Amino acid sequence: MKRTTAPRGEVRVISGAWRSRRLVFPASEGLRPTPDRVRETVFNWLAPYLPGAACLDLFAGSGAFGFEALSRGAARAVLVEKRQEVAAALRANREQLKAEQADIVHADAAAYLRGPATAFDIVFLDPPYASGLLAPCVELLDTGGWLKPDAFIYLETPEGEAPALPETWQLVRSKTAGQVGYHLARRIQKQEKP
Repeated sequence: MKRTTAPRGEVRVISGAWRSRRLVFPASEGLRPTPDRVRETVFNWLAPYLPGAACLDLFAGSGAFGFEALSRGAARAVLVEKRQEVAAALRANREQLKAEQADIVHADAAAYLRGPATAFDIVFLDPPYASGLLAPCVELLDTGGWLKPDAFIYLETPEGEAPALPETWQLVRSKTAGQVGYHLARRIQKQEKP
């Protein structure tokens, strides 16, 4: 009898301590890892801010953002994933990499953001495109105490769609690769009115 295995995908860690290590994840509807080329650009943008950073990877999926941040010197990363089988794969990848500084949270991202907040230096926000979750998660991040004063927020959208940002966020980088729009915003301090 022929054994069958569930379809799976994999991405590689681009640089840092775990360079070229593979992250394996189950095929799951809506799970589309960000292309290597895009991730490499994003991490080049963030390079000066990664050492010692606390990172939040919402809609973690393959874990490519959270594990890449740790590989490049982040102090800790929380990876939030709703689908149980995908969260289990994240735990397996954490074990394989011996990434004790990664916390895997099996939860809905919006529900997680409605819980008790911890402030992060860098947040990766890459929900499934058709989910309609980008705007509500931006609002929850902005108002819920999840961002340190100068936090960076990475946002991914379908090409041609610019994310609506709160007035306390400033868009610092924005590019397109194929059908992916990718954007880096930074939280700014509100100016006191004279």
